Amino acid sequence: MSVTAAPRSTARPRGRGLVEERPLRHPDTSSPEVMGRRGWWLVVLNFVLPGSAQVLAGNRRLGRFGLGATIVMWLLVLLTVLTALMWRPLLFSAASNWFVMLGLQVVIAFYALLWIVLTIDTLRLVKLVRAGTVARIGVPLLAILLAVASTTASVWAFDRVNSVRETLSTVFGSSGPSVPPSDGYYNILLLGADSGEGRDSMRFDSISVVSVNAETGATTITGIPRDMGHFPFAEGPMKDLYPDVHEGRIDATCGWGSGVNQLQTEVEVCRDGNALYPDAVANGSTPGVEATKDAAEGILGITIPYYVFIDMKGFADLVDALGGVDINVVERLPKGGGPQFEGQSAEDWAEGWIEAGQQHMDGDTAQWYARSRYTTSDFDRMRRQRELQQAILAQMTPQNVLDRFSEIADAGQVLVETDIPADLLPFLADIAMKAKEQPVTTIELTPENGIPERDTDFAYVRELVQNALHPATPTPAPEG
Repeated sequence: MSVTAAPRSTARPRGRGLVEERPLRHPDTSSPEVMGRRGWWLVVLNFVLPGSAQVLAGNRRLGRFGLGATIVMWLLVLLTVLTALMWRPLLFSAASNWFVMLGLQVVIAFYALLWIVLTIDTLRLVKLVRAGTVARIGVPLLAILLAVASTTASVWAFDRVNSVRETLSTVFGSSGPSVPPSDGYYNILLLGADSGEGRDSMRFDSISVVSVNAETGATTITGIPRDMGHFPFAEGPMKDLYPDVHEGRIDATCGWGSGVNQLQTEVEVCRDGNALYPDAVANGSTPGVEATKDAAEGILGITIPYYVFIDMKGFADLVDALGGVDINVVERLPKGGGPQFEGQSAEDWAEGWIEAGQQHMDGDTAQWYARSRYTTSDFDRMRRQRELQQAILAQMTPQNVLDRFSEIADAGQVLVETDIPADLLPFLADIAMKAKEQPVTTIELTPENGIPERDTDFAYVRELVQNALHPATPTPAPEG
């Protein structure tokens, strides 16, 4: 009788096979080397692709949720980049929407919290007690460093979004309705003064109009002398008071001069400005600003729906936030408020000097460069203010703004008042990007440009502005 031997089984033990086929989920816990190597891998995978460590070695439901959130975040980043490249107005529109920015903050905060939870769970999966000495120390240290890096990035993004949201809420909190461009231009009245002197008696030290072509972004800045007097008004309440030209009034109780910068005193101190311009405050403006708009429209012959007021004290903060500005100083200028006693020279009262030559100015120096009025004329000061405006625009590069975004946003909140509506910001931001590629044209209404201080020919001024904004197209010479 023969006995046939049973065939020898070739199957591997079940536990051993799982260890060999799926070492991350079923590692050989008896090997410190294997457990250490597994720990390094899980920590790196959690950082590169949050959720993947759980899918491979832990709670798959949590891992799938983490992976899904990670994929969504990467899709949002990719969509943002594509929108910035192909549909910039849409991106600016989203960035100027308060609720969109708040929702983005919530998403960033939630994902940062999820990342921390996944990191803690990954350290649990590592089972450090089974790893070697080097891994037992190095793996948690690496996990902490990577967690700090990811959290720092999330805090940075959260802070940038929060700065945008707060700045929009503060600066563009109230305004009137948006209006289409006038004759192809967005015209904005740019005013500068020291708000700290008391808004009821403040006079605008700098008055100019920024005209931005709605299609090309070409920018023209027209400077109006603050003491320009006997000017006409555009249609409105002030035109009803002064059908021909503005006149000053000498009055011991409350008087004013005929200059443009006297309108703030006249309208808001000596007259009932709210009766003249009842909708001004509700639309984010003031009666004094609205009167100045009407004056600028009458002088230049263009429609000016919006204004931007720049506080000169906050102006220095903006320059510092941008990292300073570069200016070629053509004449030595004193810093300080002027002589305290009759007969004093600048050497006696100057707090310091801005020397001639190429200068990299901080905020304080730039402020004095714009404001210095002694040893120089108002027309020279207008030129310097225009130089600073262009220098600031030159510093507003995407890289510089991104690097110093929080500082710039914080400075903007205390620097600027405006009635530009928030829904117009996407278009203006897109135009500003185009404007960076073109030189800025300036028009100074000064005697050296044929505009006398007195007996100004305002018809000539309007013609000058129209020729700058709408230059004639040269007629091609006929062939032959």
